[in-house]
This record gives sequence, C-alpha cells and structure tokens, in this order.
Amino acid sequence: MSGSPALQAIHAGLAGWPGFSRESDIACREPVRGQHGPDVVSEFSSTGAAKFARARADPNPSGPGSIRITVISDVHYAGAAEQARRGFETRVIRNPALQLAARAWRSWVWLRDPMAHNERLGRLIALNPSPDLVVANGDFTVDSAFVGVSDDAAMSSAREALERLREAYGARLLATIGDHELGKQSLFGGVGGLRLESWARCGSELGLAGVWRRDAGPWVLVGVASSPAALPVFEPELLHVERDGWRKIRSGMLQELGDVLASVGPDRRLILFVHDPSALPFLGAEPSVARVLPQVALTVVGHLHTPAIFRLGRRLAGMPRIGFLGNTVRRYSTALQEARWWREFRAVLCPSPTGIELLKDGGWLELVLDPDGVSDVRVMLRRLPWLPGDDGRIVQG
Repeated sequence: MSGSPALQAIHAGLAGWPGFSRESDIACREPVRGQHGPDVVSEFSSTGAAKFARARADPNPSGPGSIRITVISDVHYAGAAEQARRGFETRVIRNPALQLAARAWRSWVWLRDPMAHNERLGRLIALNPSPDLVVANGDFTVDSAFVGVSDDAAMSSAREALERLREAYGARLLATIGDHELGKQSLFGGVGGLRLESWARCGSELGLAGVWRRDAGPWVLVGVASSPAALPVFEPELLHVERDGWRKIRSGMLQELGDVLASVGPDRRLILFVHDPSALPFLGAEPSVARVLPQVALTVVGHLHTPAIFRLGRRLAGMPRIGFLGNTVRRYSTALQEARWWREFRAVLCPSPTGIELLKDGGWLELVLDPDGVSDVRVMLRRLPWLPGDDGRIVQG
C-alpha cells in the first residue's frame, strides 16, 4: 500500500511541510538519547530527533507560553459491579486448553488481575494537577461482559472514571471513545462485540462524541472514535441485525470528521487522537483526512498498552492477513498488514497506566506545544510504577 497513489500524494504534500523528510518522519517514535529532566522516561520530537536534541538546552520541558497537554489512555476502571466479576474471561471459554492458555497469558504476560488497578487513576490525577488540557484517549471500563457500556456494570465503571476526571479537570478534559466502550469480542472465548446501544449510551449518558475538536492557539486537536472508523475490520463480529445501523454511524461520523477538517485552515497544525491504530489506514483512505495529513504533527494512539507491542507492530507492518484462526487473529493480522500507515500519521503510543504484567511499563504522555506553532511537538513518556514512589520519572525507551 506504501506505493499507492494515495500515499504518493500524501508524501508529495508532506515534502512541503517544514521539518518533514522520509528519513526524519519516524523520529516521533524514537527516544532522543541525551540529557533529560529528572523525571522523564523517554522524550521524542515530532520531526527530527537530532535537531530536537541539539535544541534542548535545559531540563525544563516547557518554555514561556507553551501549551502543556496530559494524555492518558486505557484506564480500564472497574466499578463495584465489575469487581464482582473476577475471572470473567475464562468463564466464557469452553475449551479447557484455551482456558489454560488464557490464564497463562493473563498471569505472566498481559495483566493478572485487571480489576486491581483503580488507584492508578487517582495517582495520575494527583501527578497532573494543572495541565492546560487533558486528553483521555479511550477505554474507561474493563468491559467484563464484552458488549461495552450497553452492560450496566461496564457503564457504571466508565461513568465513575469520567466523573473523577471531569471533577479534576472540568472543561479542560477531552475524552475519546475507545473500543471497550462500544464492545469488544473476547480474546479467547469469541463472545461479545460492538453493540448499537453502547454507542447510544456513550453519547446520551457519558457525554462522549464520535468526533471532537479543540483549538489551542495555532494548534487544532481532533479526536475520532476508532471502532466506527475501522468498522470493516469488525464487521464479522457484528450482530446481523445491527450491521446497517453501524454502517450509518460510520458514514455519519466520517462526514462529521470531514466537515471538521474542512474548516481547518492551511496554516494550522493538527494533532489527532485515535484510540485504536487499526483505524489509521481507513482514516488515511478518506480524502478529507489525506488532504490535511501534511499538517498532522502527531497522532496519539492507545489500545496497545505497552510500547513493546507498539514497536513489535511497526516491525511486523505488512504481514499477510490470517483469516483461518478466528476473529481475534484475523483482526490483529489485518491491523498489522496496514501498520505502515502508522508512519504516515506520525503515530505515538500513550501506554496504559499499568502497562503489562511482564514489563510493568505503565505511564502517560505529556505533550508540550510551541505557542507559535513553529517548533516540533515535545513528547514525554512518563512512568507510573507499580509501586508508588517513583512516579513521573522519564525513562529511556
């Protein structure tokens, strides 16, 4: 797909944008080696890493008038009703061998107890008392019934997490819809999936929109719900009676996104927030998105929880789609087949607050924007250790 006319046109447009080159456009995902502030884990630039390293003269990440944005993702808060469902993943698996595999995956690799980390939300809020803006990039609930917030227990978890964030940040909070708000088929059991009721409740009860925009000086921040954008990937998992409804939601959301982007002047710079990077190739195929892609300084994604999987995904970009090992493998391999688009969007990952059990590499991102819109976006990956006491340190990636 990298040689397609669409990508050739994008590269032609990007060539005229300050600081872009085919060699430097991946710098936003590579840590700048050198001096860091006392609490930074990794630090990136949205264009040239070497240029950024030379320009960085002091450990203070923000200059006069800088716009500071805290980004968190994949909080997966578990309210009381979801707390009562421990073991929810293995209960839906009938095959004993798969149950064993799921327990091993959970215990040693992913997250032994997904219900045990609610305190991290409070720590994140305490460590970020006064940013200019906060973006919560989706997945507020554990989604223990696999059908999103159409399930009352998942709705209660998401509502509690959002209430805490809104109480702390008020109008400074911008929130993106994640895949677990809408429903996600279980990894091993093959149950659940997107539900139209979850989409409706996201809007009517949680106050979440499929597309949002916030202007910050010369910068324009835009959030997009990833699951409707990537709907072709999820179609095999949809209820038959809901397929037309989801197609209408996708069409309407992309039209709204096109209208938002059409109003962005050519002198403005964009930062996109998309929960699941699987949506990026579908967004890139939209003419309204392709037109402004040269103006995109950064796209912040979540969903993957750990930088390790993000790096692995970049290395596996272009792998063949695997369609004979079930929906989960099909969905992941389809995403990896098109992962080369991550580069075109200049994607960076915001990890979950926990990271994964194996690496314990959770944290959040801090973006520092030049008030004149000229300099690169400064991106800092801050650590949130499993044991309090080392919070906020910037680690070498």
